[in-house]
Parts: sequence; C-alpha cells; structure tokens
Amino acid sequence: MPELPEVETIRRQLAPHLQGRTLETVEILDARWTRPVAPEVVQAELQGALVERLSRAGKYLIWGLSGERFLLVHLRMTGALLWNPPDEPLHTRVRFGLGRGDRLVYVDPRRFGTGHLLHGAAARDLYLGERLGVEPFTDGFTAQHLRSLARGRIAPVKSFLLDQRRVAGIGNIYADEALFRARVHPLRPVGRLTLAQWELIRAGVEAALRAGIDAKGASIDDFRHVDGARGSFQDSFLVHRRAGVPCPVCGTPVRKFVVGGRGTYACEHCQPRPRRRHARQS
Repeated sequence: MPELPEVETIRRQLAPHLQGRTLETVEILDARWTRPVAPEVVQAELQGALVERLSRAGKYLIWGLSGERFLLVHLRMTGALLWNPPDEPLHTRVRFGLGRGDRLVYVDPRRFGTGHLLHGAAARDLYLGERLGVEPFTDGFTAQHLRSLARGRIAPVKSFLLDQRRVAGIGNIYADEALFRARVHPLRPVGRLTLAQWELIRAGVEAALRAGIDAKGASIDDFRHVDGARGSFQDSFLVHRRAGVPCPVCGTPVRKFVVGGRGTYACEHCQPRPRRRHARQS
C-alpha cells in the first residue's frame, strides 16, 4: 500500500500538471470508487472544475477544486495515477481529460481505492479528523504527544504506529524502518516506552519517511510514479524484507515475525525483544 512518501511523491509529480487546469472530461468507470455516492453524481460535479491546489494528508491525496470542493483520493493497496500513458492501461477505473490532449487515468486492479467528493473546508476537516491522527513533520508530532496517546496501552508499538487514527501516513515499510532507526523492538508494549524512547521513535519515523521521499517511494509490488517509473527506496531498506540478511549495524541476521497480522522485520540484537512479564503468585 502506498504510504506517506509514495503519496507525497505522486502529489509532487502531479501538481505541476494539474494545478490551474480544468477537468474538461471525467469518466468514472467503477461505481465502487465513489461509493456510497453514485458515480454519475460525482462525475457531473467534477467535470468543468478547476484544480486549484493539490495537497496531502496522511495517505490521502487532496484535490482542492473550484467552488470550495475537495476530492479526497486514497490509493489503498493497488491504486495508481498515470499521466498521459501511451496506451489504455488494464484496470482503468477513472479517466480525467484536461485539454490539449492531456489525460490522467486512475488504475486499480483490486478496486480498493476511493474518491470522496466533499463540499467545504469544514466537511473536509471533519472527514480527515475522524480518520487521521497527528501528521509527521508538523509541530504537533512530538515525543510528548506520542507518549500521551500511548499512555495505559499495552499494544505493540508497531501496531500503534500503523493506526492511522494515532499517527497519519505510516504503513508497514516505514514502521519497520523507523523502529530500527530508534533501536526499539516492534513488539515492545507502547504504554511502557519512556519519553527518551519516544524521542528516538519520533526522529526515526521522520528519518525513514524523509529517506522514502528522497528516493521517490518504494516500489515492491504495484506502486508506480505518474509516468509509470518505479520508486527506489526498496534498494535502501535497512531491515524491511531483509530476513536472514546481516544487520547493517551489527551483522546479526535480520529476523521476520508477525505483529498484528503484519509481516515484520527487526534486528533483535540492536532492537532487544521485550521480556515477558510473569504474573505474580498469590
């Protein structure tokens, strides 16, 4: 699934093409993309709209349109936005025509992606506020805030980082890479972390995300740039998908295990596994 760096890469690539342009034609070919709103309703509203600004929140790509309308696009697992593809791609779900022969197509083999049209900034903020927590790289993303969110919780720290209602934009790749940088084991109970550990995690999250943005995302399965090219962050993974490979710091083989149903990678020398707490005998 595209995470914050992948969506930010798409935003940066698309903004020069879309901002200031009019959506002259819109064809929504898959009713699931706009559900529960009928695709004909969204299509009619989008057609003729001016794209004023392209922004991002978490994993959402936000199209700011004329008339204070907002199209919130989520790529989910296999969605991609392709600019002027030479041929009609398989699994095309939406077509946007922008005049002068330019077109943008939304492709999604598994059809999990969504496009929600909202009216007014208040509706946009309410929608995102119900789904997204604190955004990395903002003033609110502090060790103190993260610690307060985690207080009293026993879930593994990786599961906490993957919860979009707590922290926006982090997925499986960047959680593994961030926790390795922080030297914190993914299974460590989130409520028992110290403020110092939270500071390391905060820094690790932003370092991993920044590395992903600099590499224009990671292309493991379906993620592609708007021109169809692949990102390169997968070539720089420190632990993710590197089971059995020596840790880049200490040389211990990286281990793979499961946290919250997700394949997880860590060096258990640099990131010591938490000890089990035994129940007291009465």
